[in-house]
Amino acid sequence: MARRFALPKLVVATHNRGKAGEIGTMLKPYGVTIVSAGELGLPSPEETGTTFEANATLKALAATRASGLPALADDSGLSVHALDDQPGVYTADWEGPTRDAMVGMQRIQDELAKRNVPQTVAARAATFHCVLVLAWPDEHLELFHGTCDGAIVWPIRGSGGHGYDPCFQPAGDTRTTAEMSDAEKNAISHRGRAFRMMVEACFR
Repeated sequence: MARRFALPKLVVATHNRGKAGEIGTMLKPYGVTIVSAGELGLPSPEETGTTFEANATLKALAATRASGLPALADDSGLSVHALDDQPGVYTADWEGPTRDAMVGMQRIQDELAKRNVPQTVAARAATFHCVLVLAWPDEHLELFHGTCDGAIVWPIRGSGGHGYDPCFQPAGDTRTTAEMSDAEKNAISHRGRAFRMMVEACFR
């Protein structure tokens, strides 16, 4: 059985404001005060894992050790099936040294073009992955994995969301996640699904 979370404050182990805000919004109903690793000035650990689970665990443990508070870490990425599931765990690396999502989206499009992948939903199928790791100061861990299937679209569309949202069209919809409201996106997103698993196991 998963451990219940009953503490008043939680560190979100990220320096990404968009990601911290998204998680903060989803946790707001549970009366937990959220502070990001960026706000605390915590260093970002080197992500040396080769899986989403390994990297999320590494980040959660680093944040709880540095802050003495429980920490929630997310490792997420986009697997494009026609690119042999790249960029996967290296999704952020595809954004270049400035961590510009537009650079990453353009690289995905360029790689698909090199392989002459047609602009169809079936040919450009992709899956977003999210692993959440909740770590306590005693280093107890709970892990949750959510996915969202869809396809890569080009040109990009929409101004909402963050990261690769403007190039990702979820299965069963004609919009990208950047064209959805936050509530619509959270209802179907990889992070939203992982989050609901975590809430059901640890917060209810």
